[in-house]
Amino acid sequence: MKNVLLLFLLLMQPLIVIADTEILLDGEPQYAKRGAATCLKCHDELPVTLIYQTPHAQKSDKKTPFAKHECESCHGASPEHIPTPSEGDKKPLPAVVFGQQSITPIVEQNAQCLGCHQNGLRMHWHGSQHQSADLACASCHKIHIKKDDVLIKENQASVCFSCHGKQRAELYRRSRHPIKEAKVICTDCHNPHGSSGEKLLVEDTINETCFRCHAEKRGPFLWEHPPAQEDCSICHTPHGANQPNLLKVRAPFLCQQCHSEAESFHANLLYDGKGVSSRSGQSRLLAKSCLNCHSNTHGSNHPSGVRFDR
Repeated sequence: MKNVLLLFLLLMQPLIVIADTEILLDGEPQYAKRGAATCLKCHDELPVTLIYQTPHAQKSDKKTPFAKHECESCHGASPEHIPTPSEGDKKPLPAVVFGQQSITPIVEQNAQCLGCHQNGLRMHWHGSQHQSADLACASCHKIHIKKDDVLIKENQASVCFSCHGKQRAELYRRSRHPIKEAKVICTDCHNPHGSSGEKLLVEDTINETCFRCHAEKRGPFLWEHPPAQEDCSICHTPHGANQPNLLKVRAPFLCQQCHSEAESFHANLLYDGKGVSSRSGQSRLLAKSCLNCHSNTHGSNHPSGVRFDR
């Protein structure tokens, strides 16, 4: 009689609850029956408990993990992890453990995140530099805190600099963007999740990215300076430089990389120690060189500005 009753229950019920897990009869994963409450019996310390102060823990929002299987929505069904192990036995880890050094393959970790965060800024993740470098989402993002550091302007750069040490060093040069003051942040120029442009730029080209802030350099100009219209990085280095205005090399040497005829012109006008010659050009060379006269190096709209001096 008992066997008949048990068979009847198996046929009529979609699942049977045993201990703290739900055993689904159709072969689906076994989730904890009390969700996060089961996890918090052991994981009741900071920063784990801060998950309740984050957008991921909003049960009223059907798009969040806590509206589904709570902790196991991200960490996967882990029925072997829930029971207390026998003395001397090692407790099995959850199905998915996050972090760059985790035993869970990074592609599996990131798949959990991309299950919800696939659109918007993550559309170019596949094939991006960070994805190709096998970087885990959890290397940059921390979801068990009230607000992720990469979303806080004052803290974002420190997260990026944990890998990009060269760019950190460049911020201590004479001329730089105000990144340390958080007036400009990394994501103003770069999309770490991938982009259609080079260097993870937010726009398709370097110039279009620069023009988001430096709109006065966009033009169109009546007289256009070809390198300025082609690529800002021909003359400027974006993270920091020892020359004013983020220039790679000071003038006139920067200009003479293209204008070689100017170099030969000034070579005949070197200072001889006997005062400034009245010959054309020498006084300019001793002052601020090319930029003393050719001040509109990005372009000019003046009818007489063919030499970018107006």
